[in-house]
Amino acid sequence: MKKKVMDAMQRFSKAMFIPILILPIEGILIAFGNLFTNPRLIEVLPFLDNPITTGFGTILTGSLVSILTNLGLIFCVGIAIGLANKDKAIAGFTSLLGYLVFVNAMNKFMQLTGVLYEGESLQGTGQTMVLGVQILDMGVFLGLILGIVTAIVHNKFIDTEFKGAFQIYGGSRFVFIVLIPVLVLLSVALTFIWPFFQAGISSLGGLIQHSGSFGVFLYGALERLLIPTGLHHLIYTPFLYTSLGGVAEIGGQVYEGARNIYYAEIIDPTVKELSSSVVWDARGISKMFGLIGACLAMYHVAKPENKGKVKAILIPAAVTSFIAGVTEPIEFSFLFVAPLLFVVHAALSGLGMVAYHLLDVRAIGPNGMIDFLLFNVPLGIEKTHWPMYILVGLFSFAAYYVVFRFLIVKFNFKTIGREDEDEETKLYSKKDYEKKNNRVTGTSESQSNNGIAPVIVDALGGASNINTVTNCYTRLRLTLDNPEKVNEEVLKKETGASGVVIKDKNVQVVYGLQVTNIRKAVDSYLGLSTNE
Repeated sequence: MKKKVMDAMQRFSKAMFIPILILPIEGILIAFGNLFTNPRLIEVLPFLDNPITTGFGTILTGSLVSILTNLGLIFCVGIAIGLANKDKAIAGFTSLLGYLVFVNAMNKFMQLTGVLYEGESLQGTGQTMVLGVQILDMGVFLGLILGIVTAIVHNKFIDTEFKGAFQIYGGSRFVFIVLIPVLVLLSVALTFIWPFFQAGISSLGGLIQHSGSFGVFLYGALERLLIPTGLHHLIYTPFLYTSLGGVAEIGGQVYEGARNIYYAEIIDPTVKELSSSVVWDARGISKMFGLIGACLAMYHVAKPENKGKVKAILIPAAVTSFIAGVTEPIEFSFLFVAPLLFVVHAALSGLGMVAYHLLDVRAIGPNGMIDFLLFNVPLGIEKTHWPMYILVGLFSFAAYYVVFRFLIVKFNFKTIGREDEDEETKLYSKKDYEKKNNRVTGTSESQSNNGIAPVIVDALGGASNINTVTNCYTRLRLTLDNPEKVNEEVLKKETGASGVVIKDKNVQVVYGLQVTNIRKAVDSYLGLSTNE
């Protein structure tokens, strides 16, 4: 039973990456559009005060807001594509049709039963407008539910074929035929059931909001602790996109979730200070500052003869974490040799967010310095209190440095540069491998990736052992028939993997920012297409 639950969670977490990987780009573009309409920036740069640039900024930000109000649809399509075993494009298209069917079916049933609210404002009624249709306010959960249901029906019936005159109704058409009554019945059932779930979610959100610093600490620590399993985004996603992360009315529109709220507040010039719910997206404190302190501590306690190598290895990893918020190369450098350090890292990350909360910081800091500067500086100190974020970060840097250095020396942890004489001093990053390979052979990055694809496949037990191949921000994610065939040493030393995580038949190989190119190379070598 436990194995089935874990497998289901792993599949769902992989499917979640399709919408999750795209949505942050929306925020960056909203911040970019805000640069052209920001009153403070226009005062400093008067040439921006013209109808062309201000019009461009207004159109860009205004068009992107529509994504915030239609997240249910986005998650529905994304989840269906991610969970489909084959014909993923067809599954996505079917989920879009199913979404429209469900929304209108629920509206008609609510109208027939007399529960459709007829007042002027829907705020506080538990109902909302979705694609111009009034239904129960299910937010992102509507997309998650419909995406899962569509994928289940799709996977079960996509191979159904008929003979004779009914042949035309097989395959994807039969999936839609089956899906229609399922969604109609589901719309009827959820009309009665969802209000109870909504009450529970609201109560949980209220409990979290009132738990204060403890709730913030637990959130921050758990989000880091789940990094090895790859399930950490199941912690932060509900806070970013559902009512668990807060509810706020901005410009006459109600938004749910920390990220949705501050995206809307960025655009609205009447908002003088970002909502306190932004704390749920302050995860960048440990990425930009804390882990840099950990890197410095590991360097200082390294063996004198290894310090040159350690510096060359840790500086690129620290810069990547500071600039882009990609932390796994650093985290995996001490996760397996000193698990206690990883637990301490999670606790310090949570404490950093608690300090952010207690000091009433309102700065946006989910990842690295690029995002931090683009989001906060144009909004001004009054709206974000961003200098306090830097102060919290500096304290986090100091805490990580002192605690890591003490624990490494106290327990003689074999962190990078402290290995035994017969072990190589190396943080196995894809970037280092590629630089070495390209310098020797003169090949391009694409050629280099293609060259290691056979090595990766062999280290995973061969092509016949691989069932599915996907990826997230930094990890190659696979399901294997026999995970015991995985050769972790080859993956780390010969392909540049920072770490390998095996959980039942789910295997994750950490490659960092180059994982997309590696995924394409592996797909090409296996003869897979992105639509399988």
